Amino acid sequence: MEFINGTIVAVYLAAMLAFGWWGKSRTKNSSDYLVAGRRLGPVLYTGTMAAVVLGGASTVGGVGLGYKWGISGMWLVAAIGAGVILLSLAFAPTLQKLKVFTVSQMLSLRYSSKSATNTSGIVMLAYTLMLCATSTSAYATIFVVLFDWEKWVAIAVGGAIVVVYSTIGGMWSITLADQVQFVIKTIGIFALMLPFSLNAAGGMDGIRERIGAEFFDITGIGLQSIITYFVVYTLGLLIGQDIWQRVFTAKTPKVARWGGTTAGIYCIIYGIAGALIGMAARVALPDITGADTNKDVVYAEVATQLLPVAVGGLVMAAAVAAMMSTASGALIAAATVARTDVTPFVAGWFGRTIEVNSNENPEHDVRANRIWVLALGVVTVSLAILVDDVVAALTIAYDILVGGLLVAIIGGLLWKRGNGLGATASMAAGTLVTLGTMIVLEIQAENKFDGVYANEPIYFGLIASALTFIVVSLASKPTDSGVLAHWNLRVSGKSQEEGVMAETRN
Repeated sequence: MEFINGTIVAVYLAAMLAFGWWGKSRTKNSSDYLVAGRRLGPVLYTGTMAAVVLGGASTVGGVGLGYKWGISGMWLVAAIGAGVILLSLAFAPTLQKLKVFTVSQMLSLRYSSKSATNTSGIVMLAYTLMLCATSTSAYATIFVVLFDWEKWVAIAVGGAIVVVYSTIGGMWSITLADQVQFVIKTIGIFALMLPFSLNAAGGMDGIRERIGAEFFDITGIGLQSIITYFVVYTLGLLIGQDIWQRVFTAKTPKVARWGGTTAGIYCIIYGIAGALIGMAARVALPDITGADTNKDVVYAEVATQLLPVAVGGLVMAAAVAAMMSTASGALIAAATVARTDVTPFVAGWFGRTIEVNSNENPEHDVRANRIWVLALGVVTVSLAILVDDVVAALTIAYDILVGGLLVAIIGGLLWKRGNGLGATASMAAGTLVTLGTMIVLEIQAENKFDGVYANEPIYFGLIASALTFIVVSLASKPTDSGVLAHWNLRVSGKSQEEGVMAETRN
């Protein structure tokens, strides 16, 4: 059984490398490499957006939550879907029109503030690096089971595959890989795991007869947990570079809006399916060893015990696909931020000016971007091997991302009176309060990392950031009219030259 499952996964991994070479043929400049030439239509865009947000936590973790909490285990993935829908309907068309590569470039256009841009770039780089490292560690655990490797070998081999296909073809390779990963995940969850597990449990009637009514309580996981999922995942999805970079790949604002909304709806349905699989497993496999302490083992147990051999291999490949799509998206996002935002900032310390992704020398830009993806890929694989608990580091970066940057980013999109000074002050206040609260709680905690994983740091950070943004913006000069005029021009979807011509005609 393990041999067949391992063979199926190995074939899948080989296909990922082939996609790298395919993407290379379509990559001519920075736009092709970083955002797939901004040419993705509805089908490709929907698939790649769904693939990048539905990672291991959604696929493997969602089934485990269903096993423990019943139908209310859907809320984690539902919160992710809600974030994609909110981003797509409220902000994605505007972001697509800006024709930028990073979150920091959007802040630079909106506020013309170097301090706001530089701060966001550093935080975003830390977040994307940790996200890539945690995803790499996650799919390596499956290789350990299938191939009986040491964990560091599994991380090195799996990480090398993601790094190679991401480096060679950039976003085009990642997009094609995402489509295959999206199809595999869809088949694995909806066509294989759901019907087989329900059949093993005797259908919905069998589940109702053999487990308690609390497993059908939509709020069974607890109101506090549900709120936390929406605060962390829904709000986090609004501002993550890995998600925005997918938005930038859309061919038109309409594609960004409705393709993303479709992906968000798909995510919610995916979450419900995962919870139902977990509930069915609770009936069919009531005594899974270690499920109380590690909910992720439920997915593997369903794949190996309730499904036929070859089908189990496809389902394991679906789990690998979910984690690899998140890892590759985070990797190219980290490289984009490092080269586009952080490198020019650091070069300024030494009196140097660096222009990147100008397309004046397309081949040079593509080569430089490849070097950054490769270098940061090596860094993230090394982090995954060397650091035992990268989840704690990711949590810290995620809390700073939401608590420190959310208000300045969303405030810039929604409130014209917000200015660069207010944005910078809000980032500083939100970050300091988030970290300060986390440190205090960690000192008081009975167990290691309880303070890091607490919800209060994000809540207090958001409140401090919002109040600071409003007060400082109102107490200082508005954003320069020329900066706002240029911003409005970009938001309208016109180039600067088109705007000048329009003014001349009028």
